[in-house]
Amino acid sequence: MIPYNFLFLFLYFLILISIGYFSSKKVSSISDYYVGGKKLGYWIASLSARATGESGWLLIGLTGMGAIMGLSAFWVVVGEVLGVWFSWQFMAKKFKKMTDDYKSITITDFLVSHFNSRSNLLRIISATALSLFVVIYVSAQIDITGKTFESFLGLDYYVGIAIGFGIVVFYILSGGFVAVAWSDFFQGILMFIGLIILPPVILLSLNNPFAFFSGLKEIDPGLVNIWGPGGFSLINIASILGFLSIGVGFMGSPQVYVRFIAITNTNEIEKGKWVAIGYTLLTDSSAVLIGMLGRYMFTKNGFNPELILGGGGEDVLSLVLSQVMPNVIVGIYIAVILSAVMSTVDSLLVVASSAVTRDFFQKVYRPEIDEKILVKISKKVTFLLAGFALSVAIIVSILSPTRTVFWFVIFGWSGIAATFCPVIIMSIFWNGLTEKGAIVSMVTGFLSVPIFKFFIPSIDYIGPYFDKLDVMLPSVILAITTGSFVSVYFNKSV
Repeated sequence: MIPYNFLFLFLYFLILISIGYFSSKKVSSISDYYVGGKKLGYWIASLSARATGESGWLLIGLTGMGAIMGLSAFWVVVGEVLGVWFSWQFMAKKFKKMTDDYKSITITDFLVSHFNSRSNLLRIISATALSLFVVIYVSAQIDITGKTFESFLGLDYYVGIAIGFGIVVFYILSGGFVAVAWSDFFQGILMFIGLIILPPVILLSLNNPFAFFSGLKEIDPGLVNIWGPGGFSLINIASILGFLSIGVGFMGSPQVYVRFIAITNTNEIEKGKWVAIGYTLLTDSSAVLIGMLGRYMFTKNGFNPELILGGGGEDVLSLVLSQVMPNVIVGIYIAVILSAVMSTVDSLLVVASSAVTRDFFQKVYRPEIDEKILVKISKKVTFLLAGFALSVAIIVSILSPTRTVFWFVIFGWSGIAATFCPVIIMSIFWNGLTEKGAIVSMVTGFLSVPIFKFFIPSIDYIGPYFDKLDVMLPSVILAITTGSFVSVYFNKSV
């Protein structure tokens, strides 16, 4: 088993390193390093955006949710598909035209140009928020890398995160955004194939595949209730709204929207829309089904329920693969999981590096700096941010050994989304948003995430509902409300 697994990992890492090497030949300016010279085609842009948006939580977190929650986990699928559709259908083209007009290569470039900002406050807030939440999000992905090596190969958790960290940092430093986009394209295809093949394989391995649904009902009626355990209730409605709101994160998050800056033109966006929607629907649905099938298969085969229920169901994928796939194929799935992780880590690190290097260092302190020197500085910043994220992952693994991937990832994802999505949405659809309104909106979204995560759930009566609702929806609503109020109020004052 081990030789085959390591062989596939070696080939997988070799491909990534090769992409980094050849991409390095195409990087000669800061625009090349951060947006690939704005030359992406729709296949690369759409698969890269979806691979980045999904991350390791798709294979580890969402499969676990399917195992624990059953049918009601499909609300996450609905939320993501709606978010991707709305983003590509109504926002992407407008955003692309605006960023081309402004000659933007980062999200902060876009905001500063849009509001004709005369101070550096907007840049500083943007760079600070991105750097902080990207470190949290990347650390969650590094955590998944360690768990993958531990679950599938029996390697030490910390050895696993060191290997994954080293590979992804190498190809980012080599080829910047070009390497990120092409590696995400390759990894997105791996994820797609790996996920859609597995549910039919599991079904065919069952003695009676037609008894799957009724069998789940025997295990727990809540597993086949679309409203969740206990049926239609206020607490379950809060959970469903929380799941649906995950899709809001696709409507303006920098690591996703940089693809729209980098794509060649708006015609490519129209083509890429259907690729992105179809990819999301098929991969997310497959992930939930894998979890549900795993719960049924292991329960009916007399395994200890704690194999699935322990750790939030996040071992279900490795358990299922060990039962239905030959050893040689399991090695490929290790690469699939790592693809989900690395396709997000690379994008986030490049976005955070652009925030610190271009939006903060160049634009605030050294506007006259030579671009070749700036590219070198960008690589150093990328390495430092990656090292910081690695440190956070190690610290969290020590302090919180019972953590689950899904909620760890969602916290980082929500922080980025709540800070940037409201202001991007309002900038695209409402001419009345002012710079003051944008700043207040970003600060509100930034602060709301820890407040709704750590403080509001402890309040009697309303706390349990906000705990189920989670942080995304209330944070985004509050950020839009405060931004709109400040914009209208100060316009009236003037």
